[in-house]
Amino acid sequence: MHVDLTGCTALITGGSMGIGRSVAETMAQEGINVAICARSQTKLDETAADINSKGYGGRVIAIPLDTTDWSSVKSGVDKVISEFDHLDILINGAAAPGGLVRNEIDLAEDTALLTDLDTKVIGYFRMVKACIPHMRKRKFGRIINIGGMTGRGTMALSGMRNAALSHFTKTLSDITGPNGITVNIIHPGLVETPHIHELYEMRAKKENRKPEEVEQEYIDRTPIRRLLLPEEIGHLIIFLCSPLAGGITGESIGLDGGISRYISL
Repeated sequence: MHVDLTGCTALITGGSMGIGRSVAETMAQEGINVAICARSQTKLDETAADINSKGYGGRVIAIPLDTTDWSSVKSGVDKVISEFDHLDILINGAAAPGGLVRNEIDLAEDTALLTDLDTKVIGYFRMVKACIPHMRKRKFGRIINIGGMTGRGTMALSGMRNAALSHFTKTLSDITGPNGITVNIIHPGLVETPHIHELYEMRAKKENRKPEEVEQEYIDRTPIRRLLLPEEIGHLIIFLCSPLAGGITGESIGLDGGISRYISL
């Protein structure tokens, strides 16, 4: 299948590292021009330079942006339009990996939970609000929200942000469908990123175990018996962003190797 996205422009929040970085590289390989956005200009510049050095068909630019600040969001999107003239794809991924609030209610802080919600739920809303007008002009757009499996279970109090995003995604798909814009959410499982190893370390310390034992436990619980690779998230996103997936919208898609055992009818 030919996804036919050459010359499209994408904006990725949380694009300097982890899943966002991998998605940016996958998109550049497909000839998509990409604006990676995050708060750290230094890290963004390093990531953009590294991807551009590989000579892919798409060009990557670095634009600092804070999703908790509307003026920063608006300014960042304006810079993308100034650089590339149009915007076709928005990948919402900026968030604290795993959330700032787990399940220790005695230690949970309301300010941390509010930060989780402001960054991810309201932050995604701000990005959508700034980007949709540009997509409507071209009668084409793709919005992919990165959620998380904590929205489908009780692993963390911060998981409420991912549950909220599923509602936001479905509602937004009704609003934007007539304009040729699809909206979907992906819930990644355990992905091989630096963050997941921080999780192993945290659990191992708490349970007086070795990080390798924690990792193996997760692998054993996963039907495919391995962690996901970051590029696997990118491959699904490329398909969802292509004209081939024009009929898929408002969907919550788990990409987790089967670990959630989630049933959706």
